[in-house]
Order: sequence, then structure tokens, then C-alpha cells
Amino acid sequence: MRPAVDIAERDLESLDAIWSGGLGEAWEAYRDGHADGRVALAAALVETGLELQGLGAHTAPAGELLIGDLCLARASRLLADAGDRELQVAFATAVEKVAAQAAAGEPVSPVRELLRAALAK
Repeated sequence: MRPAVDIAERDLESLDAIWSGGLGEAWEAYRDGHADGRVALAAALVETGLELQGLGAHTAPAGELLIGDLCLARASRLLADAGDRELQVAFATAVEKVAAQAAAGEPVSPVRELLRAALAK
């Protein structure tokens, strides 16, 4: 079930299928520690997008890769709307870190920990 507050309809457009598959739970986890629901959604989208892409775990099918890309793009727009450049850079740095680790065949850092640290700055 979608939240009734803090998130515009366009923020979740085309993502209904993954809301109950973990995106909603991730949003709640970030929402508990941050006042802005749309920034919490951006964090949840990054986490979910990276998970869908299978970084460090498996090779994702094309459909999951595309939904993961959609999640990352939507998160980027939400962060741009928030107008916090430092937060945008911190989120991008977290994505870069886990992508580089996965590409090198190294264990991938816990994304939620990286994003929570970014939100705490």
C-alpha cells in the first residue's frame, strides 16, 4: 500500500510492482530517520535499484536492470528537486562505491549503511 503523505503520485509512477516487494519497506526504514519523505524515497529507490540490478549478487535479467535504472533515475530527480547538492554527491558516491566493488568482484558494502551515513551529514 502506498503512503498517503509526502510522496507525489509521479514519484511512484510505474513502480507499483516493486512497492510491496521491498521498496515500501525500505522507504519506511529511511523515513524513520529523516523528516523529508521524498528524500527517504530517493534513498529507498537507490537501495532497491541497486538490489534489482544484482550488484555483487547475481546477473539480473534485462527487465530487472531496466526497473533498477528507473529507480536510480527517479532517485536522482527527487534529489535534484530537494536542491541539496551535498546530498546528491553523497548518494552518487555510495552508488559509485558499490558499483566499483561489484565490478572488481569484491564484497559489496551494505547500501543502507552508506545511504544512512549520507543522510546524517
